[in-house]
Amino acid sequence: MIAQRKDDHVRLAVEQQQRHSGRNQFDEVSFVHHALAGIDREDVSLATAFAGITWRVPLYINAMTGGSEKTGIINRDLAVAARETGVALASGSMSAYFKDPDCADTFSVLRRENPDGFVIANVNANASVDMALRAVDLLRADALQIHLNTVQETVMPEGDRSFASWVAQIERIAAGVGVPVIVKEVGFGLSRETVLLLDGLGVRVADLGGRGGTDFARIENGRRDLADYAYLTGWGQSTAACLLDAWDAPMPVLASGGVRNPLDVARALALGASGVGASGTFLRTLLDDGVTALVERISTWLDQLAALLTLLGARTPADLARCDLLIHGGLRAFCADRGIDPGPFARRSTSFDAPYETTGSTR
Repeated sequence: MIAQRKDDHVRLAVEQQQRHSGRNQFDEVSFVHHALAGIDREDVSLATAFAGITWRVPLYINAMTGGSEKTGIINRDLAVAARETGVALASGSMSAYFKDPDCADTFSVLRRENPDGFVIANVNANASVDMALRAVDLLRADALQIHLNTVQETVMPEGDRSFASWVAQIERIAAGVGVPVIVKEVGFGLSRETVLLLDGLGVRVADLGGRGGTDFARIENGRRDLADYAYLTGWGQSTAACLLDAWDAPMPVLASGGVRNPLDVARALALGASGVGASGTFLRTLLDDGVTALVERISTWLDQLAALLTLLGARTPADLARCDLLIHGGLRAFCADRGIDPGPFARRSTSFDAPYETTGSTR
């Protein structure tokens, strides 16, 4: 049953990608163009550092799958792509491994094919400290993700219905594993209040995981006989909104959810992310065209991201937090409702009233 669910998730996620309108709230963020801001390409570095972690590039393949024969093949190919491009790589939820150790290879392949890369294990907030340690050990992981998915579990026919213990359990895991803990949403967003709570629990990094990409409420509703949770489609905050909401967070944040191209990566970095994750776009490329095409696509994204930094005058990803941004439309209305002044974002290159420190990669 678990293996079938994992295969269903992949199938429904790809179908959703094919039907996606292509627009999200990243389109309501634009850079102010300064025609003489450009620098030399040779002076640009894509390296990013946060919470004691250093990545060669600020892009990562975010949690997707594992737990069945088919998804094990996908994980193998994702690991190859990560190895060839130098991006970090997060496993999908490893709950299937705890229930059926025979599927361990569908996860451990991430490390076997990517022996020197940055690999992130992934558990849910119900996991015990022992389970978290087993997940880290299986992948020889450099970090651990704990995913939050109350909306998905609510719609999932066989999902969890008890969430009250999650806060205490996250704190136990953060204290009990010897690697940095990253807490991520699966596509409904982390509010500022949630990020501040996580900081107090000993979590090192928050992956905001906002609305705009794969919608797991919609996926799980597609697995229900009556499809009677359709009204939850679109629940949550967009990734761009979450970044604005967390502008003064005391911990580093990562951005994932609805990242479609290198410009979205640059926008997310400029809004304060230390790294940016993509899933659905890469999954569709892999399944449509194969691992070679995925390597090519990621390499192209990195090359174009470096080009964007060059024209924006940013020597590092963290320097994008000094670039001037305009916030439009519904995103601007979100700022008003949440008490965020978007004005300073448009004047960051020439003033000292920026809404957050410009060293976002090390805060």
